[in-house]
Amino acid sequence: MADQVDYQLVGDDFQAVVITLDPGEAVRAEPGAMMFLEPGIEMETNTGGGLMSGLKRMVGGESFFITTFENRSGRRAKLGFAAAYPGKIMPVDLTRGTIYCQRDAYLCSADGVEISVAFTKRFGAGLFGGEGFILQKLTGDGLAFVHAGGYVLERELVSGEELRVDTGCIVGFEESVDYDIRRIQGVKSMLFGGEGIFYALLRGPGKVWIQTTPFSRFADRVMRAAGANRGQVRRGGGGLLGDLLSGND
Repeated sequence: MADQVDYQLVGDDFQAVVITLDPGEAVRAEPGAMMFLEPGIEMETNTGGGLMSGLKRMVGGESFFITTFENRSGRRAKLGFAAAYPGKIMPVDLTRGTIYCQRDAYLCSADGVEISVAFTKRFGAGLFGGEGFILQKLTGDGLAFVHAGGYVLERELVSGEELRVDTGCIVGFEESVDYDIRRIQGVKSMLFGGEGIFYALLRGPGKVWIQTTPFSRFADRVMRAAGANRGQVRRGGGGLLGDLLSGND
């Protein structure tokens, strides 16, 4: 497939990417990401590189299979992909080099892009890095589309420039970026700062992408709010039955 992908990002907080394929062109996607297909586009699910490629992804907690969508008609046709939770979809140009991203960040890509798993280089980064030892590794010559929670901030770090980031807020970084985990200094900061015990240290050169709302943080807040309100009946929200249950006349 050509390096360039004809695409359009649509939506705001719940984004989708709509890709237009020429006859004979194809894209790859994570199973379950497809939103719609126009006539002429056929899908085929395989391991995306053999049995070992599928097994490596499965060991990393990803799907064993990758789905390929090919335009087998004689005209251009569109298809759309969407993520499973609110956030932004960002296109990443892999001609600059390999990138590493958090698990479940990959959405879809040009057919020539390879999706595999990689282990963090340092024991501390793997043990305390929020995403464990496993990262998604994207290599190839075309565009890949990565999904993140909330808004995405892109930073270009110069050689030796450092950035301290909450471990859950990292979306991805280029292979040239050094990734490590450091402990927050000070007992009070660790216990009462609300930021956890460790943070990620990213050192340039290279690009990094940071998300404002990691899905794990968002889900935790929802669960805590649901637990706090369990068994409560809000006045005015349940009509006559709500007033009777709450003891109001």
